[in-house]
Amino acid sequence: MEFTHSVLSFSSGKGGVGKTNIVANTAIALAELGKRPLIFDADLGLANIDVLLGLAPAYNIKHVLSGEKGIKDIVVTGPKDIRILPASSGVPELLDLTETQKRLLLDEMEVISGEVDTLLIDTSAGISDTVLYFNMASQYRIIVVTPEPTSITDAYALIKVLYSRHKVDEFCILVNMSSSEREAKKVYNQLSNVADRFLGSLRMKYLGFIPKDQYLQKAVLQQRAVLDMYPDAPSSQAFKRLAKGIVALGQEVRVDGNIKFFWRDFLNVV
Repeated sequence: MEFTHSVLSFSSGKGGVGKTNIVANTAIALAELGKRPLIFDADLGLANIDVLLGLAPAYNIKHVLSGEKGIKDIVVTGPKDIRILPASSGVPELLDLTETQKRLLLDEMEVISGEVDTLLIDTSAGISDTVLYFNMASQYRIIVVTPEPTSITDAYALIKVLYSRHKVDEFCILVNMSSSEREAKKVYNQLSNVADRFLGSLRMKYLGFIPKDQYLQKAVLQQRAVLDMYPDAPSSQAFKRLAKGIVALGQEVRVDGNIKFFWRDFLNVV
C-alpha cells in the first residue's frame, strides 16, 4: 500500500483529556500498518511522552538548539520502532527562537524527514501562540475532547480562535474516555452544532472515539502503551481503527514531502 507523508497535530482546549496517551498509541498502531511515525513532544513545559512509555532519553531538543547534538542523536525508539523526538521543560518557545536556531532546527529536521512518513505533534493544551502555529502548519488538526462539559467548551474555544484569527476551517474530532459510541457522537454533534451556529460552515470530521478502559489505566501505571501491553483491549482496538482512519485521511489528498514543508512553514524560514 502506498502512503503519503502526513503531518498531524493533536490538540485540546484543556489538559487532562489523555492526549499524550492517544498520540503514543496511535503512533504504535500506525507502525503496525507499515508506516514510519515520528512523535514530536511539543508540550515543552510538560514533556511526558518518554515518561508514559518508560523511556529515559539522555538528550532532547535543547541539545540540538545549542549545537551539542544532531537530531539523530536525540531521537529515541519506542514500541514497534516508533521514533520520538523528546522535548524538555525550560526550552524556549519555538516561536521565540533566533534565526540561527530556526535554520539549525530546519536543517536537522530535513536530515531525518526522509526516514519517517508521519509526524505526530503532541501540542500543549490551550491556545498559546505555539499551539496555534502548530495547528496552522499541520495538514490535519485532531482535536481531542472528552464528554465533560468543560472539555467541550474549551475545545470549541480552540476551534474558534483558529477559525476567527487564522481562517483554519478543517478539524478532525476525536472523543476520548467515552462510555459508548453513542455518547461520543453526541459530544461530536454538540461541538459541531455550536460551531455551525456561531462560526459558520466549518469542515468538521468525526474521527471516532477511545472508550473508557481499565486496561489502559493498567498500562499507564506500568509505563507501557496499552496497545503494546494489552493488544486485544477495547481501547487498543479503538486505536487500530483510529490509525486506519488516519491513513484514509492521508489518501484523500495525495501530497508528498509535507514534513519538510511543515518545518519550513512553522519556523517561517525562507
